[in-house]
This record gives sequence, structure tokens and C-alpha cells, in this order.
Amino acid sequence: MNAAVDQVLAELPPEQTGPAAWYGPATAAREDWIVALEPGHVDEIDRAVRSAAARAGDIAGMTRADFPLPTVAPVLADALRELLHGRGFALLRGLPVERMSRRDAAIAFFGIGTHLGGARAQNASGHLLGHVIDAGLSSRDPHVRIYQTSERQTYHTDSCDVVALMCMATARRGGLSTLVSSTTIFNEMRRRRPDLLAHLLQPIATDRRGEVPAGMRPWFEIPVFSWHEGHLTALYHRPYIDSAQRFPEAPRLGAAQIAALDLFDELTNDPALHLHMEFRPGDVQLVHNHTVLHDRTAFEDWDEPARRRHLLRLWLACPGARPLPARFAERYGSIEIGNRGGIVLPDSAPRSAPVEPA
Repeated sequence: MNAAVDQVLAELPPEQTGPAAWYGPATAAREDWIVALEPGHVDEIDRAVRSAAARAGDIAGMTRADFPLPTVAPVLADALRELLHGRGFALLRGLPVERMSRRDAAIAFFGIGTHLGGARAQNASGHLLGHVIDAGLSSRDPHVRIYQTSERQTYHTDSCDVVALMCMATARRGGLSTLVSSTTIFNEMRRRRPDLLAHLLQPIATDRRGEVPAGMRPWFEIPVFSWHEGHLTALYHRPYIDSAQRFPEAPRLGAAQIAALDLFDELTNDPALHLHMEFRPGDVQLVHNHTVLHDRTAFEDWDEPARRRHLLRLWLACPGARPLPARFAERYGSIEIGNRGGIVLPDSAPRSAPVEPA
């Protein structure tokens, strides 16, 4: 290894070890990331739903105390530890959404979320409960977020500690969920092209896609990889990095940055790194955004509106989460653990949890 490469490596964070540095095929084969709810767990969730449903009003104000889960709560606590300090994802299976009303399913999902963290706004309307559906839109519109389309999303992170998705209905064809470890991508880039990796530890402009907090620019600048207090944290959305270039004032992407981003994308799409999972109705996927990127394949939906692909989504700020560098406040609004992330809204803006898609 020549002296120039040695110097670059010396200036990079160390290679990462531990359960967050996983490879897709081996991880998929184990399936120890699937947490099957037992019949007693389901009965307990049903009781909590009935109690919460009897109270009128928006479910956005629901707290953990409103949704008691004596035996399920320890299961969720174990899952949260695995998210924040282990492999970075889990799948809860067995929630019987097919026999629940839309509102009861939303209550069950939101109630489970209260045991994992605090819900954060997912859009400029202050929605704490999101609906991932094909709204007939196109990502070519710079104000459209890709989850509102049937297109492939590409690997990305969301602006929160943990993103939770509950499957209500699957598409006619496609729409597979795909995960990849950003920690593993870091390690692979460090081994192969440390010179390119160095560019991803520098701030890069990312488009806010029209959801701009008061007084802020329509883009933010945060590195793809941040090394802070012994934690390697990723923040990434390539289409939004590219679309930030529509703003003349945003820093231009140089050839080396583009090459680094291209290698990052190449690694996300490598079958030796990522894993696919096919959702079933009632599945709840939990993903730690700081160490795992998620994607969705393009899909073809059903003609009947009632059968169309539909996921519920929560963005969660979690107690016990890692510290984040100060720069993340530009996107997260705050770096206070348990009170950060989401779309930054004025303190007076209303929050709601709509149980039906807007």
C-alpha cells in the first residue's frame, strides 16, 4: 500500500465491526430478525386497541400510558435495543390487520410506536402517521416525494432515528422491501476506494423537496457519513442530492463526489450486500436510519382501490438513541435525544395522525 493511501486511511474513521456490519444473504438466511407475535400478544394488543378506540379524537395525542402492553412491551424493548445497538432492523409479524378496521389498525400501529419512541411530523402538514401509497404522482416533480409514486425508491434514509412501516395491503406485483447496511458500505468503500470515501465525510447538498422550514434554505448540507463520539451515522438520498443541483446557490457536485456517490450506489445494489423481504399484511418493519438504508422496488398495483398497496408509516425519535453531530440540527431541527427528527414545523403548528390517506 503506498504512502498516499496510508495517509488517506489514517484520516478516515476506523473500519467498523459488530452486528451493524452485516451482509444481506447471510442475514436473510438466519431470519432471527423476524419477531413472531404470540396469540397472547395479539390478544393484549386487541384489548389496548379497544380501550384506545373508545376515546374520541385524533390518535396523535396517544401516549404509552394510553396503550398498556404488559407482556408485549418487553418484546418491543428488546427489538429497540437490537435496532439501536445491534443489526439495525427487525420485523414484527402476526398482527391481524385483515380483521381490523382501518382506524383500529392505525391505533394498533401508533400504540406500538409509543413503546419505541415519540412520533415526528412526516410532512409540512404535521402528519405523525403517514400513508405510503401510489398517489399517481411522478418523482420528476421536484415537490413530490418518491413514496407518493409507484416508482422504485432507491436506497435512502429517513429523517428520524427509526422508521416503522406496517403493511396494510400488498401490490399486485413488486413493491418488495430492500435493506442494506450503511456500515457495511462504509467498510467496503474504505477497503476499495478510501480516496472516494473521504468525499462522503464532507457536507453535501440535499434537496428538501419543497418542505422548507421558516428561515431555512430549500436544501440542507450534511455528510453522507458522519463520525461522532464513536458512532458512524449515515444520511443519504441520492435523487434528492441530485435534485439539489437545481438551486444555483447550492454547492456544485465535483467529479470526485459524483464518483464517490456512484460507488456508494453500486454497493447498495450489490446482491452480496443487500437483502429483500416480502411484506405480509400485518407485518411491522422497524429500521434504524443511522445504520441501515431502505429501498422499495417498483410495483404494479391492483385496479380495485380497496386492494391497492398501502403501508402506514411512523418516524420515531427514540430514547437511548446515539448522539448526533450538531450539523444534523439543520435537518432534524434538534439533536436532543428523544426530541429530534421529522419535518421541522413551528411550535404552534398542529399535529395530527390521519387514519385515511389524504
